[in-house]
Amino acid sequence: MATEKADGQTSQSDDRIDVEQIDRAILPPVTLQAFAHLDEKAILRKMDLRLIPMLALLYLLSFLDRGNIGNAKIEHLQENLSLTDDQYNWCLTAFFFTYAAFEVPSNLVLKKVRPSIWLPTIMVAWGVVMTLMGLVHNYTGLLTARIFLGVTEAGLFPGVAYYLTNWYRREEIQLRQAMFFSAASVAGAFSGLLAFGIGKMDGVGGLHGWQWIFILEGIATVITASIAFFALFDFPATATFLTEEERAFVVYRLKYQGQSLNSPHAQVAQADEFKWTYVKDAFLDWQIWVNIFVYWGVVCPLYGISLFLPTIIKELGYESSQAQLMTVPIYITAAILAVVAAYASDRVGKRSPFIIGFMLMMVVGFSMCIATDPKENPRVVYGGVFVAACAIYPAFPGVIAWLSNNLSGSLKRSVGMALQIGVGNLGGAMASNFYRAKDKPRYILGHGLELGFIVGGIIASLILVVGYTAQNKKRAKKMDEGGLDAYTPQELSEKGDRALTYRYVL
Repeated sequence: MATEKADGQTSQSDDRIDVEQIDRAILPPVTLQAFAHLDEKAILRKMDLRLIPMLALLYLLSFLDRGNIGNAKIEHLQENLSLTDDQYNWCLTAFFFTYAAFEVPSNLVLKKVRPSIWLPTIMVAWGVVMTLMGLVHNYTGLLTARIFLGVTEAGLFPGVAYYLTNWYRREEIQLRQAMFFSAASVAGAFSGLLAFGIGKMDGVGGLHGWQWIFILEGIATVITASIAFFALFDFPATATFLTEEERAFVVYRLKYQGQSLNSPHAQVAQADEFKWTYVKDAFLDWQIWVNIFVYWGVVCPLYGISLFLPTIIKELGYESSQAQLMTVPIYITAAILAVVAAYASDRVGKRSPFIIGFMLMMVVGFSMCIATDPKENPRVVYGGVFVAACAIYPAFPGVIAWLSNNLSGSLKRSVGMALQIGVGNLGGAMASNFYRAKDKPRYILGHGLELGFIVGGIIASLILVVGYTAQNKKRAKKMDEGGLDAYTPQELSEKGDRALTYRYVL
């Protein structure tokens, strides 16, 4: 196989490519054609089978454990602990403050500690907290447990979202994000089924049904985390399920993605080293802060649905057990749509049309809810939350993928995604208070606030589209005028997504 030396000469060699050399290099020691004999689709399938099922299981348990308080509520948690409506809402809200605060620090730790160690460790921690939550006896105990659940769960979602970008190119990432995130939809369905079954354990061992929901789901999390220590892989360069040449290929294709192919400088490596300036760049990047408003436009409805869906359905006149089961078809349909939409988005290489389209679908769903009296037309309200949920779950991985596609440099992408998810999840703290007990059964305020955030998300999406389009045109014009002559490949690498060769995904 022919390889190119640093001086431009070539030599014939049967030696396999040095993975570490490729990972360190600024200029490519080989061309992509050197890997032409490899089956890229087969490598991707191999990665999918080894990574996605375990990651999806981890997130299923994470989303199950943070959202099962909604199922516990209709199993009489509030009455048994003598909680006022305000106290219950504070227990929901407190989780998101610590959850948001610890996401950026967790991703910085992830850069220093192997994912196969860090992710299962925090998972064991939140599993223990969840189990102990089943033993609380009053408001103070539940509030404290929810605060610590936020601390311990904080690192999983931003960690895995960033982790996947170290395996897949940006035109492949949304499908994998969706397969991973669709576990949240499945968790919603699974939570309803579990709560229906576990709720029948009321009185066993002198415990209430809602206590068994927390205890059994917490124990399941700890057991799964113990397996994850051995089942998770770290990064492509050390993946034992790939051959050495396959590892080199995966590292190479990731390192040189996102560049304009219309110039001799197209092969500009993404910076991987740790520098505090990259952390600063993330905090000062305009696109991250605008994207947070897009994120709020999806995450507020997401948490509104996940925390209150059983309650909303129960207020339509159904029994608790019926309400639990009626959440299942909503979440299953949403999970399927999330994967289908992600596949289509990756194929066309666009994010914004799908995100905006699903947000408009959310507007329709919540408008159906807000305009209908549930006592007169409960099926219309149920249909409205069905439509809204089936738009929320496909839109969410699109928002995550859109920002990750447009951040170049491993450290900046890590911090930027954690910042997006961390600050963005304060939307969960807001959504925790949207659906007040005194507003039942119509919940006009809650549905109205969701609509307001969705409209804000649509406006922010349009701002990003205009900004990205203008930047791409400006950079193309400068390149045509010979602007690249002022930069070395090293300087372009350090600029990351601000380099003239970099093109934003729309």
